[in-house]
Amino acid sequence: MSDELTLEFDGSVAILSYNRPDKHNAFNNAADAKLWELLAEIKDNKNLRAVVWRGNGKSFSSGRDLTEMGGRPEGISDLEFIENGHKNTKLFFEIEIPIIVAIKGWAMGGSFQRALLCDMRIAGESAKMRLPEVTHGVLPDTGGTARLFQIAGHGIAADMVYTGRVMDAEEALRHGVVSRVVADDQLDDTVLEVAHQISKSSAFAVKMFKRNLHNIANPEVQRSLTDEALTQAMVFQSEDYQEGKLARQQGRDPDYKCR
Repeated sequence: MSDELTLEFDGSVAILSYNRPDKHNAFNNAADAKLWELLAEIKDNKNLRAVVWRGNGKSFSSGRDLTEMGGRPEGISDLEFIENGHKNTKLFFEIEIPIIVAIKGWAMGGSFQRALLCDMRIAGESAKMRLPEVTHGVLPDTGGTARLFQIAGHGIAADMVYTGRVMDAEEALRHGVVSRVVADDQLDDTVLEVAHQISKSSAFAVKMFKRNLHNIANPEVQRSLTDEALTQAMVFQSEDYQEGKLARQQGRDPDYKCR
């Protein structure tokens, strides 16, 4: 299997690391498959008390590797393809211990959305967060926009998705998207220290608080996943989507017709 993600252990803390630094940890199909495999391993390991999720190199993850796009398999619909991906995404709701994300450099697209589904995000000063999907003619479809709406409100979610603009670390802190900002060279140590601090608390109390927190937040996110699957499948079948792909191939501006 791929070594594009690694899993290490520091006592009762799992450290999950993207390992494609030359690509700013953009994920391809192999990296995605490895992510779900390792998250399932973490879920089943009852000796763990917290998870650190980070990236080697300059970035957490710049999102999907557009040079290695994998199309949907033959014999299933766009809706089924998206819903199959969502079955894996729901692992973030099923892991019973806190997941703390260390964000530096780029956290973009699906990777930013997945980070938003985790329990805590701590940023390095270089962190830059972006949701560029609509500017590419598709939708964010990993549940992260619902969580961003919960954290930062309608206006911020709309601004970031409609325009694809970048949110830096300090703005993310102001809106509560991250809980703290530290120097990049202190990020890994800080996040690991937080994870170990959590690991020393009552494991049952932490588990019960995570259940309470997720019972507040997750129903809306899970409903959003259902909506995103339906609307993204419609986008994939639209004339605008086909026009956008053709325009990129031909190096021209698209002529969208809203159908």
